[in-house]
Amino acid sequence: MYHYQQGDNNGVYGDPEADKSFAFDDQSIRKGFIRKVYMILMVQLLITFGFVSIFTFSSAAQGWVERNPALLWIALAVLIVTMISMACCESVRRKTPLNFIFLFLFTLAESFLLGMIAGQYKAEEVLMAVGITASVSLGLTIFALQTKYDFTMCGGVLVACLVVFVIFGIVAICVPGQIIGLVYASLGALLFSVYLVYDTQLMLGGNHKYAISPEEYIFAALNLYLDIINIFMYILTIIGLARN
Repeated sequence: MYHYQQGDNNGVYGDPEADKSFAFDDQSIRKGFIRKVYMILMVQLLITFGFVSIFTFSSAAQGWVERNPALLWIALAVLIVTMISMACCESVRRKTPLNFIFLFLFTLAESFLLGMIAGQYKAEEVLMAVGITASVSLGLTIFALQTKYDFTMCGGVLVACLVVFVIFGIVAICVPGQIIGLVYASLGALLFSVYLVYDTQLMLGGNHKYAISPEEYIFAALNLYLDIINIFMYILTIIGLARN
């Protein structure tokens, strides 16, 4: 039995089976996109926490970096240049293999800097932060998959919160103290937790109001990576301040 559909002005009628096939193709493309993003993200996290492990458990690595302070500035320069390039230049993040090269360089620089930061903490504090970050990230990802709330509509609010957070960070630098440090780190962990849900739903697409293009797999992986890394840094800061 065929379902009758009213034709358009040109006498063309819609085909329900064709609509289903287009929907299926779109869904399969989105699933492939999500798999690619998470594969890239897993490689990034493995590299990063490999660096963190080296700097946490090897005093020789920490000493080598202290003897070569220029490495800090080189890593910082590479981080800024690659991040701005990927964020602002569509050709950089969409053109293969250029996008993978820039992402790899960014990940190496970020991993090196994060390893240096982690090396300033005790090993048990770093391990605790890694475990909490993994649990929080997994829980928030499941929440983003299951919730009926559409966080993709909160982009403007999150940007406003980020600006206020940066200003508060400047104040925290000028007025140092354990309490203000704990408050700042707690707000940072909360903010980037919400960003993780937001970026996850942008990647998922589906019934959400906004979605990221399947061609932007590098940008999607970069967003999720930065969310998780920031959550880790702020949790590590909270643990370090609380123990002191």
